[in-house]
Amino acid sequence: MKRSLLMAGVCALGLMAGTAGAQVSDDKVKIAVMNDMSGVYSEPSGMGSVEAVRIAIEEMGGKVAGKPIELISGDHQNKPDIGSALVNKWIDVEQVDVVVDVPTSSVALAVQEITKQKNRVFLISGAGAAQLTGAACSPTSAHWTYDTFSQAQGMGTAGVKTLGDSWYFLTVDYAFGHALEKDVSDVVKANGARVLGAVRHPLNNSDFSSFLLQAQGSGAKVVALANAGNDTINAIKQAQEFGLTQSGQTLASLLMFITDVHALGLQAAQGLVLVDGWNPERDDESRAFTKKYMAKTGKMPTMIQVGNYSAVRHYLKAIEAAGTDEAKAVMAKMRETPVNDAFAKGGKLRADGRMVHDMYLMQVKTPAESKGPWDYYKVLATIPGEQAYRPLDKGGCPLVK
Repeated sequence: MKRSLLMAGVCALGLMAGTAGAQVSDDKVKIAVMNDMSGVYSEPSGMGSVEAVRIAIEEMGGKVAGKPIELISGDHQNKPDIGSALVNKWIDVEQVDVVVDVPTSSVALAVQEITKQKNRVFLISGAGAAQLTGAACSPTSAHWTYDTFSQAQGMGTAGVKTLGDSWYFLTVDYAFGHALEKDVSDVVKANGARVLGAVRHPLNNSDFSSFLLQAQGSGAKVVALANAGNDTINAIKQAQEFGLTQSGQTLASLLMFITDVHALGLQAAQGLVLVDGWNPERDDESRAFTKKYMAKTGKMPTMIQVGNYSAVRHYLKAIEAAGTDEAKAVMAKMRETPVNDAFAKGGKLRADGRMVHDMYLMQVKTPAESKGPWDYYKVLATIPGEQAYRPLDKGGCPLVK
């Protein structure tokens, strides 16, 4: 009997030791960045997002909870079927613990469903559809950088006051564009403006002539671009060729990145008003990150790229605090802890997965105002997170009690 009790004790200790050693699955934390590496969103996201995540890993010393951190990346080509196949392979075959970024909302919605079913963390920076924290919300996802609601609140409210009281939308034809158009329409109507119509264009479009003619023919004071990346750049260039702004209409970009301004040049982009999730001149911490990132890439980071850095850094710190990489335990710790880093101060991750932080109404400087390369923005207003993002009880997320 003594021998049996002794053996039972030894077995119990062995099981306890095995459990303690398995707190980080597979003895490593594997991070997978998925985005558009060569298409319409490759500049605001792409390899720049991978480099931003690499900085977060380096700041942790390459380890978390004593275990190594692995980083891989892949291109979803802006197609939900390709993104779904890739994330299934990553989780089932390559033991990926967290998927990061995923611009193109249709892809992000598909990936969110898979990560929810397979209990993996999903850190969303590139996608914008507010339904990611609405009816489609997930207990293992965090929507970090911006969404269509925050862009609408910032641009819609300020835009009616400063740009005009009649609007026409030029919208990219998929989930992100539809959501952005709807959210901004709701806000501008609530502020007393009229929406005179909309036209939709395919993703990664090169010829906007027919769409711009319809916008001109509407007579709207504001032509709002509900698109992003190269689509925004091409639309702005061609709008100038058509004399749209010279005829008295104003262009408003509902989602524009600093890389877009760089591609257009200040002469073409000056005066444009936009909403951004990050102010690189906020303080010494944000300036230090910018310097570190630019040393690696030669470019200023977009809000998507620095958002990826922030989300991964917060995730890794949550693993340290929780002592495990199990998805729901890590998410609980992420919600407990405020976000304070180069991207956000006093940010809070809510039950619906929305990370609430300040947004900024920016205006592109004139060439005379700019002090040098990448000095493109001036802050017109800081929009507190509580005003920028949809109230917790209004999104229809089933996780919200």
